Amino acid sequence: MTQQELTTTIPLDKISSRLDAVLAELYPDYSRNRIQDWIKAGNVTLDGTIQKKPNFKVLGGEKVVLQAELDDEVVYEAQEMELDIVYEDNDILVINKPVGMVVHPGAGNPDGTLLNGLLFYAPALREVPRAGIVHRLDKDTSGLMVVAKTVPAQTHLVEQLQRHAVERVYDAVVVGKVISGGKVTKNIGRHPTDRKRMAALNVGGKTAVSHYRVLERFREHTHVRVQLETGRTHQIRVHMSSIGFPLVGDPVYGGRLRIPKSMMPEFVDYLRNFKRQALHAGMLSLTHPISGKLMKWKAQMPDDMLDLIDMLRDDMDDFQAQFHGYDEYDYDYDNGVEVEWVTDADIAD
Repeated sequence: MTQQELTTTIPLDKISSRLDAVLAELYPDYSRNRIQDWIKAGNVTLDGTIQKKPNFKVLGGEKVVLQAELDDEVVYEAQEMELDIVYEDNDILVINKPVGMVVHPGAGNPDGTLLNGLLFYAPALREVPRAGIVHRLDKDTSGLMVVAKTVPAQTHLVEQLQRHAVERVYDAVVVGKVISGGKVTKNIGRHPTDRKRMAALNVGGKTAVSHYRVLERFREHTHVRVQLETGRTHQIRVHMSSIGFPLVGDPVYGGRLRIPKSMMPEFVDYLRNFKRQALHAGMLSLTHPISGKLMKWKAQMPDDMLDLIDMLRDDMDDFQAQFHGYDEYDYDYDNGVEVEWVTDADIAD
C-alpha cells in the first residue's frame, strides 16, 4: 500500500454539497465508496481540521488535503515502442499519441499501451502512480498528453486539471453544417441502458462544458475546434453528438453516414472507410509544476484527418464549380464567434 497526498480547494459553487460527492467529482479516478472510506479513516482535512463525515456539507473555498491510500500497483511490463516525445525535462514529458494506441492496460488490452512504452522509455516512472499518467485520450483519438515524471509534479498537474487550469484544444470534423461557434453545458454520465457508453444527462452525471468554434464548412460536414473546460470521458464525442453534430467516423456516437449528393465515388469510399472518430488533441497549455512557467505545445493533425479535410474541401470545390461557377480559391471560411482561446495564429497553424 502506497500513499499519495492530494491537495485542492473546494469550488465556491459547491456550497452545501456533500464532502464525499465533491471529492468524487474532483478526483474521478477514485470511486465515491473509496473516498468515503478515506474520509471515515481520517485521511481528509478541511482547512487543517480532520473531517470524518462523508455527508459533511462544505461551504466552498476550503483547502482540502486527501491522503489517498493506493493499492500496490500491478507490475506492468516495460515494452519498447516508438514514442513521439514533443517535450521533456526533469519533471514532465509531453507526448503526441498516435491513433490506435491505448493509454493504460485494461480488459482486452493487457499490454502494448502507452504506459508500457513509458516504463521502457523512463524506468523511473515505476515510482510514480500510473507511470505519471494524469489524463487520457481515447484509443482512436490522437494528440498531446502530458506525463509527470515525479510524484510532486503529478500532484501539481492533477490539481491543475481539477481547477480546469489546463488548456486543451481539439480539432474535429463533424457531420452536418455548423452555423456558428457556441458552448455546450450538459452533464455526462453512464448511458442508462448501455453501460459501455456515456450520455448527456438531464439528471445526474458530472458537470461538463465544451466550447466550439467553426473553422471551415463543407457541403455536409464542418471542421470545428473545441476547447474543454472539463475533461469527462468521451466529452467532445458526446457533446457534439447531443447537439446534432456527431464526429465523422465515430463508431459509438456517430449515427448515420452522410454522403453529399453527386460526391465522387473515391470520396464516398474515403468517408465510408474512415473508421475512427475524427478527433485530434492539437494544443495543450499548462503551468509547469515546478518552475511555474506557462508552457504551450501544438501538434499537427495526423495524415488521415488532413486527407479527410482535403477531400471534403475538394468535394465542395468540385460541386460549386460544376453548378455555380465556383472559384476554387474562394473558400467558404467562417470566423465563428469571438472566443478568447482561439487566435488567428492558432488557425494559421
